[in-house]
Amino acid sequence: MQFKNLAIAASSAAAVSAQTPIGQTFGVLSIASGTQLQYAGWSASHRGLFARGPAQEASCDKGAKEEFATFHLNDKSELFLFNNGQNPPQQIFVDRSGMGQGIVGYTTGAEPTVRNAERAGFSIEDGHLKFDGADFQACPGYEEGAYKIWLAGTTNPGGNSNCTAIAARVQTLSEPVGCLYSQQ
Repeated sequence: MQFKNLAIAASSAAAVSAQTPIGQTFGVLSIASGTQLQYAGWSASHRGLFARGPAQEASCDKGAKEEFATFHLNDKSELFLFNNGQNPPQQIFVDRSGMGQGIVGYTTGAEPTVRNAERAGFSIEDGHLKFDGADFQACPGYEEGAYKIWLAGTTNPGGNSNCTAIAARVQTLSEPVGCLYSQQ
């Protein structure tokens, strides 16, 4: 897929389509002008989504080493990590309850979600990924330089501080590589 080109395309002001068709594969870039998160590609690791790392530890088609995650949205407004039709599927969820505070994560196969998780509600609006109309935020403090993705709306989610509001720019991919992302 050459996802490395995603950041290059974004930084050179490549146009992003306002609508990404259902089932089309795409990558996500954080948009937060004037911060280190500007054009940071999203990765999937340790059952969560990140901007600026950590390493994905994904098992990808043909032994490819992918730095960033590839997604696809189905007609039920559910978001998945792209795996080229292989099992098990890996599905994104959001828990915006008081307990979950907007955590964004993923499950593998028939694995259950956290108690108040929601799987449906993702959309692409004006070229940006949203959940039930809400944007996202990125919080530091995992591995050095890594920011965990949370749904916007909670101050200091999960006890994190110094979170940055981000727009999640969608970049359609023409040659996606399927991966099974880390499950720990």
